[in-house]
Amino acid sequence: MPLPDLNLLIPLNALLTEGSVARAAARLHLSPSAMSRALARLREVTGDPLLVRAGRGLVPTPRALALRDQVQTLLETAEQVLRPETTLDLTRLERTFTLRASDGFVETFGPALLALVSTEAPLARLRFLPKPQKDTTPLRTGAVDLEIGVVTEETGPELRTQALFQDRMVGAVRPGHPLLDSPVTAERFAAGDHVLMSRRGVSQGLTDTALAALGLRRRVVVTVGGFSETLALARRSDLIATVPDRFTAALRDGMITFPLPFPMPGLTLSLLWHPRLEADPAHRWLRGCVRALCMAGS
Repeated sequence: MPLPDLNLLIPLNALLTEGSVARAAARLHLSPSAMSRALARLREVTGDPLLVRAGRGLVPTPRALALRDQVQTLLETAEQVLRPETTLDLTRLERTFTLRASDGFVETFGPALLALVSTEAPLARLRFLPKPQKDTTPLRTGAVDLEIGVVTEETGPELRTQALFQDRMVGAVRPGHPLLDSPVTAERFAAGDHVLMSRRGVSQGLTDTALAALGLRRRVVVTVGGFSETLALARRSDLIATVPDRFTAALRDGMITFPLPFPMPGLTLSLLWHPRLEADPAHRWLRGCVRALCMAGS
């Protein structure tokens, strides 16, 4: 059986990334006709059209979508194999790392991480992006280098993950809140007005599930998309906030924190990254920095 033409991986990656013959050709400095011939050859060897016409553009087939990440990883691995091995010199590392995390992580761990990075790699830069949803596409496309969050069923199976620490949910209210006038019971907790943090804007969360198991139901007055907003509203009102303890420690400054008076599942905060960065020395160093800070207080 003849060996496949591995040179086809390069135009295949360009076509799957760009979704356009013209843009793929420009990316590889080829003529559109040459790229069209490459697409025809790829269709022949894969037995799949890969890109099909939809209006004025092209859309990938299911086979193309399945191949996209795999082809990109193969090419990046090949580049690493053929690249001369070098020792990472942190003092000369000029690179911007993009991290996606909630506002709680940035507030609680961001200053210490920035100080550590600035000390060890003074030319490196950090860029924090918010997490409006759990979509892991930015990790696969390379728009995000590292994510800090909870691994769920929606997390792509190809992603690498590493647990950082366990967290628990706690209640938080302003000083002098009426809830604090007597022992906090599940019934008194549920009877209050609540603020719910939900990136998706849903009206219920894990707290509601736990209360429902006791035959209780709380009243959610307002839903917000981040922990900062959650605690800002609770700090200046009689709303009750339910937030991760360690993850929001800095955000709760000046507030009264209390353990929830009913069982709640814990949270495991983890690092998530794409396997193409697994062996990258600079990325390994960054992962080590985050782990060191998060595990320091475990």
